Amino acid sequence: MTKTVVLAFSGGLDTSYCVAALREEGYRVVTYYVHSGSADPKAEESIAARAEELGADEHRTLNAGPALWSEIVLPFLWGGARRQGRYPVLCADRYVIARMGVELAEEVGADALGHGCTGMGNDQVRFDVTLSALTDKPVLAPIRDIQDKENVREYEMAFLRERGFGVPERASKYSVNENLLGATLSGGPIDEWEVPGEDARVLTAKPADWPREPLSMRLSFENGVPVALDGEKTEGAALLKALNDRLGPYGVGYEIYTGDTLVGLKGRIVFEAPGLTALEAAHTALCEAVSSREQNAFRRTVGERWCDLVYDGRYEDPLRDDLEAYLDSSRRRTNGEVELRTGGGAIHAVAVRGAPIPKRAGAVYAQKAAWSGEVAEGFTDLFGQSTVLWRRAGE
Repeated sequence: MTKTVVLAFSGGLDTSYCVAALREEGYRVVTYYVHSGSADPKAEESIAARAEELGADEHRTLNAGPALWSEIVLPFLWGGARRQGRYPVLCADRYVIARMGVELAEEVGADALGHGCTGMGNDQVRFDVTLSALTDKPVLAPIRDIQDKENVREYEMAFLRERGFGVPERASKYSVNENLLGATLSGGPIDEWEVPGEDARVLTAKPADWPREPLSMRLSFENGVPVALDGEKTEGAALLKALNDRLGPYGVGYEIYTGDTLVGLKGRIVFEAPGLTALEAAHTALCEAVSSREQNAFRRTVGERWCDLVYDGRYEDPLRDDLEAYLDSSRRRTNGEVELRTGGGAIHAVAVRGAPIPKRAGAVYAQKAAWSGEVAEGFTDLFGQSTVLWRRAGE
């Protein structure tokens, strides 16, 4: 009896190879593309056409926008941290993709699940661990089966061409991953620690094309959730997509990053996250204003651990649920409006309005005190007493 495999499919080189290879192994292949708000409005059509061209027996398009917003974007914002202080875990969509694949496999009665991750990177761990946690169906990874080839990408391209299939654009130079959160590029000069080409961009414009006029916008929050853009109610995936569209032309969120990967190698990428960078700047400014000193410090500690779990393929670990329970509690006073401004490249939170900022009547930091000089002197004397006494005690 012919077995069915449900394959996560992006239309790129790796997953294109997977369709052809699995069919040659005798599988009935059901491809699925998880759409989350890419830069190309025709992505769904072109990816479906690509699946048909490759001979997929069935193709589905699934919408992950709401799930990515509630399960990834919001906890990321509430945590206020990045992986190694730099990377905004744009890879987190893999967990939603994997879960939707399990749900689809149950619906169509599939015998196995498949993905296009190589044996060289981190995504294989994210997919394998998540799929294994959610189902006992076997996981197929055709790209890992050809890791003995001298040049895997050249082998894939030759395999497809020999069977009359075209090779996706950019496949010979860059590996591109794009979702609602942003875009990641690797390969070519990026891997060699050389200057990335001007074509190594998906969401952001190069500096020469940045508009001359600065851009300002206002983001409103209710209990830590972004709910309006410039006073107009907009939230969820639609808000993040709008921010990507508005800030991409200004080059916001473009970075070159070298990370310590799960497999022990240094991994260098270009990533672009215009909308996520703006949301992060606005929410952080609001949290800094309304939260207590201890809350702000601990929030970052929790956020860093959350990012590590997400990056390291441990999204299904119960610790993530525990961390998110704290983050959910910590957001209850994060209300107000933040004005953002960019002249290109970077974005800054320049004003916070309507927020419940803790203030003491008659006191403004470094400007005006609501206590006497004697009280201040006594405070500094006791606060620094341990340090002063240790120094005076001698060596």
